[in-house]
Amino acid sequence: MDWFNYIGLIIVVVIMIPNIVFAIRNKNSFNNVYKNKIVEIFEQIGRYGCLFFMIFNVPFTYFNFWFKNAEFIYIIVNSLLGLTYLVCWAIFWKKNTLARALWLLILPSCIFIFSGVTLLNAR
Repeated sequence: MDWFNYIGLIIVVVIMIPNIVFAIRNKNSFNNVYKNKIVEIFEQIGRYGCLFFMIFNVPFTYFNFWFKNAEFIYIIVNSLLGLTYLVCWAIFWKKNTLARALWLLILPSCIFIFSGVTLLNAR
């Protein structure tokens, strides 16, 4: 992997599929409860920044996998986290609970952090 992370692209696509399906089926379910435009802008920057950096490796900040068999571990752990994410979507599909919000927030964050550490993205 040089500048393009095809594994990261697959992970992002898997995570996005249930989100897209949910957005299409529930067009009117997105409310900005707090009406804070600045927080909403930063949230979107963070969200799309994470997706971007999962797919593209920025030169001089990417040092490849830093231990033996790291790519294998990267694929296995991210696959398990992605599968867990899909299972949580299936379990919480019709429920609007705090547990759903937390699971669907924490799992993608874990994927992003684990990927960054495993790929030794630094600086």
